[in-house]
Order: sequence, then structure tokens, then C-alpha cells
Amino acid sequence: MTAQVSDIDVPTPTDAPAAPAAARVSRFRPSRMTVGSLVLLVVLLAVWEFGVRLFHVPKFLLPPFSDVVVAMWEGLATSPFAKDGLWLHTGVTLWEIVLGFALGSAIGLVLAIVISEFEPVETLTRPYIAALQSLPKVAVAPIIVMWMGFGIGSKVAIVCLITFFPVLVTSIAGFKAIDLDRIDLLRSLSATRWQIFTKAKFPSALPYVFAGLDMAAAFSVVGAVVGEFVGAQSGLGVMILQHDGQLDTAGSFAVFVILSLLGVALTSALRLVRRRVLSWMPVDESHKTVSA
Repeated sequence: MTAQVSDIDVPTPTDAPAAPAAARVSRFRPSRMTVGSLVLLVVLLAVWEFGVRLFHVPKFLLPPFSDVVVAMWEGLATSPFAKDGLWLHTGVTLWEIVLGFALGSAIGLVLAIVISEFEPVETLTRPYIAALQSLPKVAVAPIIVMWMGFGIGSKVAIVCLITFFPVLVTSIAGFKAIDLDRIDLLRSLSATRWQIFTKAKFPSALPYVFAGLDMAAAFSVVGAVVGEFVGAQSGLGVMILQHDGQLDTAGSFAVFVILSLLGVALTSALRLVRRRVLSWMPVDESHKTVSA
């Protein structure tokens, strides 16, 4: 018994600081990347500002960035309930995005679970899913608005339709990518079907699910704006149409910036949730690149 214990390689206390040091290095990397991204943004905005003025580009084609900042300031300086301000329309579009994204993602995830657990359901629904996925959502948007009216419901339905498929497809792939040896091990331990799903299938599929949610988050912004283009009474898409009709390109670009910020905020929130939920995964293992 003593010989067996002596053969075990017990880590010494001097080896313990290695993991925290690596963790500290991994924490520093995003900060350097963030600084680099900010520097690149400043350079691009400077090129935009001075390039437009240097080449005398008409403002209705491409305004200087300073004009966009002024237009954004004027839109944000109004009352939150002003119909010509950015606050009211941003709130409407954000509400459409959140509701449609949550509903579409939930339906996609639930349907992916059912399809992955019951093979007859997959065989039955596969042709219909492929047909609906290949259908251009922009072409369906006018029909949805005609069915549901110009209110917020039609825009939520369009966002839901657009965000449904990325979550569905990636989740199905995640549930099928599980190592079969894990399932065999759990079955040998007399695990139930629910235990196999909760202990093995669902945790293994979470990286795929979050990958689909990332794509759905970007598509949700597009879906909301497309729905507002087709027919709406308020929203950032309506503001874009109004600015375009007045040849106010700076105002349109100001709305573009707001939409971009909404997309960045939504994806950042998802990454934060992913970091919390998938804390057991190796840090940045999927993002490592080989360099000389």
C-alpha cells in the first residue's frame, strides 16, 4: 500500500502558481486587443472625416463623420417621448429585437431538443425545415405585416422567424456531436434518458447553442429593421426611411450607428452569459491561432 501511494505524482506547492499565471496572461490579452480595436476605429473615423473633405464628396452621398455626430446628438438631445427623436424609436426597435430574439431562440432550441431525441420527428420535419430555411425572409416580411398589421407584433414575428433557424440548426448539430462513449458509460450505470440528456447531451451541445445565438443576435437587428421598412409607425427603420426621403444622409448614418451599438450590446451580453455558463470550458481554446 505504501508503494502504491509513493508512485502517485503529487503536485508540489511550487507548481500551483502556474495556472493562475496563465489565467492572468489570458486576461491581459483581451485588453490589448480592445486597445488595438479602439485605435483602428479612431484611424478609420479620421480617414472618413478628412477623406470626405479632401475629395469634396457631396454630403448627400457621404457626410463627414462630424456631421453624423451632430445628427446623433440632436436626436438624443430630444425628449424620450418625442416622435422626431432617437430615444422613442430606439426603444421600439430594441423591444422588437428582444422579444423576437427570445421567442425565436426558445422555439428553435426546444424544437432542436425534440428532433435530436426522437428520430421519427427529424425524418418527418427535415424537408419542411429545409424548405422554410431556403425561403427568403425579406420576401415573407410584407405578407407577415399584411397578416398581423403595422404594430409591434408583425416585427416580432419577423425577428422570430429570422432568429429561429440559426439556433435550430446549430443546436441539432450540437446534440448530435456528443461522444457516444459518454452515452454508453451512462447507460452502463443505468442512467435514465433524462439523466443522459441533462448530464451529457445538453452540456456538450451548449457551445453549439451559443454559436447559434450569436448569429441569431446579429440577424435579429436586421429582421427588426426589415419589418419596419415594410410597414411600421415607429422604430429606427422608419427613421431611416424618413431621413432618406429628405436626403439627410447624416441622420441615416446616425441611425446606423445606433443599430450597430444595439447589435454590439446584444452580442456582448450573450458572450458574458456564455462565459458564465461555459466556465468549465478552456479559455479561448476555440479561438487560438498558430503563428510563427
